[in-house]
Amino acid sequence: MATAELPVAAEVPREKTAKELEKERKKEEKMAKFLAKQNKKQPAKEKSEKSEKKPAKDQQLVAAEYKELTPPGEKKILQDLELPALKSYNPQVVESAWYEWWEKEGFFKPEFTADGKIKPEGLFTIPAPPPNITGALHIGHALTVAIQDALIRWERMRGKTVLYLPGFDHAGISTQSVVEKMLWKKKKQTRHDLGREKFVDLVWEWKEEYHQRIKNQSKRLGASYDWSREAFTMDDNLSAAVRKTFIQLFEEGVLYRDNRLVNWCVALNTTLSNLEVENKDIKGRTMMNVPGYEEPVEFGVLTSFAYPVEGTEEKLIVATTRPETMFGDTAVAVHPEDPRYKHLHGKFVVHPFVDRKLPVITDSEAVDMSFGTGAVKITPAHDHNDYATGKRHNLEFVNIMNDNGTLNENCGKYAGLKRFDARKLVIAELTELGLFIDSKDNEMTVPLCVKSNDVIEPIMKPQWWVRQKAMADAALNAVKTGEMILEPKIFEADYFYWMENIQDWCVSRQLWWGHRCPAYYVRIDGLEGQQDPIEAKWWVAAENEEEARKKAEAKFPGKSFTLDWDEDVLDTWFSSGLWPFSTLGWPNLESKDLKDFYPMSMLETGWDIMFFWVARMAMLGIKLTGSVPFKEIYLHSLVRDAQGRKMSKSLGNVIDPLDVTTGISLQNLHARLREGNLDPREIAKAEAGQQISFPNGIPECGTDAMRFALCAYTTGGRDINLDILRVEGYRKFCNKIYQATKFALLRLGEGYMPPSEINATGKESLVEKWILYKFSEAARVTNEALEKRDFFTATSTIYNFWLYELCDVYIENSKSLILEGTPEEQTSAKNTLYACLDGALKLIHPFMPFITEELWQRLPRREGDETRTISKASYPKYRKELDDEEAAAAYDLVFSVVKGARSLFSQYNILKGGKIYVQCSLAADKTTIETQTSSISALIKSYDSIDVILASDVMPEGTGVLVISKDVTVGVMLKGQIDVDAEITRAEQKLNKAVQANAGLEKIMSSKDYATKAKKEAQEANQLRLETYATEIETLKGMIQNFEKLRV
Repeated sequence: MATAELPVAAEVPREKTAKELEKERKKEEKMAKFLAKQNKKQPAKEKSEKSEKKPAKDQQLVAAEYKELTPPGEKKILQDLELPALKSYNPQVVESAWYEWWEKEGFFKPEFTADGKIKPEGLFTIPAPPPNITGALHIGHALTVAIQDALIRWERMRGKTVLYLPGFDHAGISTQSVVEKMLWKKKKQTRHDLGREKFVDLVWEWKEEYHQRIKNQSKRLGASYDWSREAFTMDDNLSAAVRKTFIQLFEEGVLYRDNRLVNWCVALNTTLSNLEVENKDIKGRTMMNVPGYEEPVEFGVLTSFAYPVEGTEEKLIVATTRPETMFGDTAVAVHPEDPRYKHLHGKFVVHPFVDRKLPVITDSEAVDMSFGTGAVKITPAHDHNDYATGKRHNLEFVNIMNDNGTLNENCGKYAGLKRFDARKLVIAELTELGLFIDSKDNEMTVPLCVKSNDVIEPIMKPQWWVRQKAMADAALNAVKTGEMILEPKIFEADYFYWMENIQDWCVSRQLWWGHRCPAYYVRIDGLEGQQDPIEAKWWVAAENEEEARKKAEAKFPGKSFTLDWDEDVLDTWFSSGLWPFSTLGWPNLESKDLKDFYPMSMLETGWDIMFFWVARMAMLGIKLTGSVPFKEIYLHSLVRDAQGRKMSKSLGNVIDPLDVTTGISLQNLHARLREGNLDPREIAKAEAGQQISFPNGIPECGTDAMRFALCAYTTGGRDINLDILRVEGYRKFCNKIYQATKFALLRLGEGYMPPSEINATGKESLVEKWILYKFSEAARVTNEALEKRDFFTATSTIYNFWLYELCDVYIENSKSLILEGTPEEQTSAKNTLYACLDGALKLIHPFMPFITEELWQRLPRREGDETRTISKASYPKYRKELDDEEAAAAYDLVFSVVKGARSLFSQYNILKGGKIYVQCSLAADKTTIETQTSSISALIKSYDSIDVILASDVMPEGTGVLVISKDVTVGVMLKGQIDVDAEITRAEQKLNKAVQANAGLEKIMSSKDYATKAKKEAQEANQLRLETYATEIETLKGMIQNFEKLRV
């Protein structure tokens, strides 16, 4: 007996979208597969276990030897796909030889019209963020390349004039630091042992070695840079731009000199900007490793001590987290309204260690009388808050520290002691003098150098500063007016806040490697002791000493003088801030590149350097050129490890992208740690981190899989938790593409010649019309997604088209069409196969450049198509003539039947001899499915027969069913093949769930004002859902009745 006749049901809260229904079906299918595996017999399990012990066939083939026959720079010699090394996807084989040919042929250079103008299709330019020459690229750089190069290749394929400008950054602090460590490790020498000139020469040698290493990495990643325009921040033309900028800003008064508090890094012996300081919050007593100290140093402690009040027995208690700074105290502040201390106004306290009296001052800004004792020690030369207090009260600024972190002569007998060693001794002596009160846990923030992890010391230094307020206002306005677009929008608030609260920028750095400040101190004879080098009026800024002398003579006519060239170099970000226009020839305003390419189309980089770099380029670009430096800013996520941790060498989770492309063992990852400058104490910790992150090493994934994965991860958030296993999954996707293309080439045959263009003849089979429609839709969605910088949607769309539509459906269908169809059907099927394969390779090329070039070069060309490389082929786009929605909907119905039958076969573990029944409410649906039984046969291997019936007919007794829609139900014969009791239980559970959902929806739809307040679209969707629930309920009741009869 059959199930009950399917009623034309009622309705529900909201109709599930096709995507939701598909997700549910996949979930059911996944569970069914799991249960099916559980039901398999033990012999099958044992067989499976044995097969798992064998190396995968794919891995065996990859191991086959491959010999590259192509001379360097020549077009790749394509070898037979049947060779052992080419039988399956092998990244090393696929990626060989192509880049050298691309570069030699100049495919990455911008194309102009015959008269040297920008092409009518438009212009697209990206300046690559210049990587530091400090070692090697990491996975964050790979993400940058993956995103940028995808956009560059996409726009190039759209026919635009495209420039992807590469370059490298001298990275002053980082490079000098790593070279100094290397020098000490190898020769136990410091830079001072060599002297400035020889040390700088050594850094240039380092630069040449690592610059080439990074350049090679970039090529391995497939970055389609125009290497003929490669730039380095210390090239002659870029250095000229730096000097020009410094001189202009100096002469306009925007760049000035002042003796102010700076962030001093003792370990690196240089000033840092606020952006180069990381504030670490600690809750209380915390032991921290500090460079230069064998033992950890204690932080998070508030120490209270007393200053004796002059001429009395009274003591004034103050508290500090830095007791060693008391040598720089020049006052004690109290609140003017605090009654406890009014009698001390105008009095003095006596310093116990140095010959100094400290005035008791009143200050309502510096003191909160409800906090602590209400008395605050003031150290103007070593604390940012106290600096302002010192300026307000004209206090003495006493510097107590040498550049190397030792106390100076102002600290009496403590001179020469390291700052944190002195801390302990100060507390000990205060205790002896009876002035120590107590110490207690204190929540605080410890400023750390992002480069060395040293604790930052605020110190007074005469430095060059840049006034940023006016420039920041202009850069802020550019984003607010849309002249410069910032994406994703979540970063706008951060950008606005920083620009609105900007501070002046200290650009001096006490280094030897970098752009030396083009500033000269004019030391006038006879004014010894009267000049103050802090004052800018005694300085000139010039291109060289000769020009400086002329400017000094004009500034101080008739005076005899000598010139002292400033020893400091400029902050690395000063030169990097000029990158979008200095690389194009600025300050030469006649530069063709500057005229053609400025402003750049887009700046793409990580959000973490929005203020270090992006904001400064915006400010300096508008200031110096009168134009925004780029029209769009796209900020990508930061890459973290699979556990969500920030990548760092000490954690052992930093990833070299080439290790992902070629693979590396855990043992070799450990060995890498010993090659660098990592502190020996950190190596064991890093090895443990590697054991956690990469217990089996990193598998060989290939460049294409890594690029695709990184773009697929890019969803517009702040962080990416990179799981190497996901990248490896995309390597399998590459193999799917590879095998599909091999199969297609086999089916097309050697003599196949595609038509001159894609044209729908109208004679295509239904599945052909469907796949052509899907291809056109995939092209439309991908192009729209890339326009919106929606990389997740772009990659998902391409992935789904390749895997679930082209490979799983059309290629499977094409086998019978090409082998068994009429000549006309064979030709049509081949043309469709070629069109989709050619188009799919082009669609994915921006993300996977190597595999697509390798496979596309093996395809025949359309008549008249002389395109030499896929990188210059036309990118697919939506084609209205392929937009056959009726045919697409018809085949979607057929495919839903296929998926439904597969799900049932999997659910009930039917491996062969299956019988399918399709019950349709509409005669048109019945006809469609009946005419597509051959297509269904191509996609389902485990059935013997299929019967299509109307709803008025009954399904045979013993069928299990799955509701596809309110109009279509799929059934399979279960009699004799299932555990009846288990299936009844399962059906009853489904029935209860459907009944509850139906009741809930009915309650919503019967509520007061539903008809007037609910949107029309929602009401229609709910009605459809209610009808589907009704169908499902009646079907499940029928199933249970059927199963009950199977018990007999």
